[in-house]
Amino acid sequence: MVIEQAATSARLDAVFSALADPTRRAIVARLAEGEATVNELGAPFDMSQPAISKHLKVLERAGLITIGHDAQRRPRKLEAEPLDEAMDWIERYREVWEENYQRLDALLAEMQAKPGARKRKRRKN
Repeated sequence: MVIEQAATSARLDAVFSALADPTRRAIVARLAEGEATVNELGAPFDMSQPAISKHLKVLERAGLITIGHDAQRRPRKLEAEPLDEAMDWIERYREVWEENYQRLDALLAEMQAKPGARKRKRRKN
């Protein structure tokens, strides 16, 4: 169990680290629309092809993209599983915060319902 948690943690670290860069997030967003070559992925950016390739390597190491084979083309493809794992992790904490907000809402409603809950205005003498 501990080894599995460590592996999951390492995968999440790699995914969140890869997604921390805006260029890589833009590449992921583009690949969500479908496969693309390195040249196609690099077109919107003002950077060299080697720089784009470095970003792609980071995404590959995180498991977010894979390289396909289509004749002479080697299109990149988005992989859903690492994103699903990240979403599951985020969702667990969203649920915790949602429960906290619901408890706070209930407490505020309870405080407002009590007759002495409102502060009395001070009288001016």
